[in-house]
Amino acid sequence: MNLSEIIPPQALDVERIILGSSISDQFSASIVIGSLSENDFYSSANRKIFACMVELYNKNVPVDVVTISNDLKKKGIFESVGEEGYLYELLENLTVSGNIEHYTKILIEKASLRSLLTMSHETINDCFSEELTALDIVSKIETKNSDIIKNKTTNKVEKVSLLLPKAFESIDNYAKKVFSGVPTGFYQLDEITNGLQNTDLIIVAGRPSMGKTAFALSASLNAALKYEKKVLIFSLEMSKEQLMQRLLCGEARVNMHLLRRGLLPKRDYPKLSLAAGPLSESGIFIDDTPGIAISELRAKSKLQKSMFGLDLIIVDYLQLMGSVTNNENRQQEISAISRSLKGVAKELYVPMVALSQLSRAPEQRTGNHRPQLSDLRESGAIEQDADVVMFVYRDEVYNKDDEGVKGVAEIIVSKQRNGPLGTTKMAFIKEYARFENMPEENIETPQW
Repeated sequence: MNLSEIIPPQALDVERIILGSSISDQFSASIVIGSLSENDFYSSANRKIFACMVELYNKNVPVDVVTISNDLKKKGIFESVGEEGYLYELLENLTVSGNIEHYTKILIEKASLRSLLTMSHETINDCFSEELTALDIVSKIETKNSDIIKNKTTNKVEKVSLLLPKAFESIDNYAKKVFSGVPTGFYQLDEITNGLQNTDLIIVAGRPSMGKTAFALSASLNAALKYEKKVLIFSLEMSKEQLMQRLLCGEARVNMHLLRRGLLPKRDYPKLSLAAGPLSESGIFIDDTPGIAISELRAKSKLQKSMFGLDLIIVDYLQLMGSVTNNENRQQEISAISRSLKGVAKELYVPMVALSQLSRAPEQRTGNHRPQLSDLRESGAIEQDADVVMFVYRDEVYNKDDEGVKGVAEIIVSKQRNGPLGTTKMAFIKEYARFENMPEENIETPQW
């Protein structure tokens, strides 16, 4: 089969109906212009006429044969579209405004098929070019597919009466104390956030050695084992094996330092075997690609969701991700990465938890070393892009002689776009690299 000889998917009769109806009826024109783009038309002449219609419509100029003819003449393309004869022919192809949406869907479908055909040709060329790896090509395909879906899916304007049932369903869940998001298993934190919400970018930030990874892994264990959630962890700092040891020691509650030195007491080995069972059955998945690019992360996340399901993504940590742009300014690169992570969260409809390093600013403050939102501002637009910002803080790092703060961690919710702020205290068991609920958790009064 010679692909060059095949006529691409198109519906010229539908194009004529849509243009004719739009020229004769302003209401139809409003629907068409709000639903279609120039490239949805296969015919070159029809594309030019549609582009002219959009331009006139945006200038509040009536869309009819006369105004379109005059505009096409000014642009010097009147003859190329068939002059007035073709425009009057279009008026013979009319439909009632109630049917116009049906015809726009046909055109969108044909345009989507043409886009897929173009993408297929590009993919074949890429496979023979030897310039891209197989994974690069897959990532490119994923991006193109997403663009096709995004460009060809129109979010309809909906009347409030149609949205109310969904709103009351959420209110009913609130009344039943059902978390609308993915629970972390840390009860007071979940009270503040109502769980980790789908489409949210959640930044978990802190200075080194505060326990960011331990907190994220503890939340992952709780979500996967207690609530049967599917969790995908992108570990850019540690290998899969190192991360697995952490998960195993945390769940078994055995001393990780002694394990690595080969000094673990024999009585603790059965604990490891006991913990291995639930872990092997859990929905935790790990990828340790160093410096992973956002395109690869997105492709792997989409594949994960389609094959196994996906409820939560964790990135450890944001600053180690590969550059999205060729910009030499690392602050701008970090901003681009955080925006892209937010985009993946929205596209896949899952919470995206990204760990982030902080500058030395907290250590340079005298007295109170607790992190503040301003400490994130040196890291590009992270604060701006994030829906939720949590800081992991352990006072014992700075006050080693204070017995009252040993083993106590604070999770400080300093930003929450759709909820209160607050601080919750947790137990941090350093030997297990594990966070747990405290017997009696203390939390500041949430503030909206």
